[in-house]
Amino acid sequence: MTDPTTQTRILDAAEALVRTRGVGGLTLDAAAQAAGVSKGGLLYHFASKEALLDALLKRLAAFIAEDFAAGIAAEAEGPGRVARAMLTWSLGLPRDETNERCDRSAAVFLAAFHHDPALLDPVRTQFARMREAVAQDGLPAGHGMAIMAAGDGLFMARIFGLYTLEQHERQAVHAALTTLLGAAR
Repeated sequence: MTDPTTQTRILDAAEALVRTRGVGGLTLDAAAQAAGVSKGGLLYHFASKEALLDALLKRLAAFIAEDFAAGIAAEAEGPGRVARAMLTWSLGLPRDETNERCDRSAAVFLAAFHHDPALLDPVRTQFARMREAVAQDGLPAGHGMAIMAAGDGLFMARIFGLYTLEQHERQAVHAALTTLLGAAR
């Protein structure tokens, strides 16, 4: 049996390396050092850089699934429940918390995409499930998907440094998308 604490420490260190040094900064030696384990200890848990990146993506996909499910559970039942959860997920958190989450996710996405785009498959699978949930949400065609696409677009703008919404802009976008949800009822 493996030590989940050591695995988590290694994954956290690898994520931090990618955030601070970029994709090129993620080496097995650097991850081991940052996690406070020997390279052999790291290799015991993750046999290669690919295995480390794969574990990071699987952890991210699990986080997305859990966070999204919790968001849906927090919404009142009925048509638009998934879209409302997605709206809250994308725009409902305080800006600093949202930016921190985006930065962590972005680092992992970009590292995996740079190394091997197929490593994104666990996240792609989760997003396919989310799209299916949006499609079955009881809203007119396109309404829920517009909310999902808006959230995804804001995430991409953030990770590529295109722009970041100010708080008043976030509130305005939230209000506009909430109006779209109201029109769908």
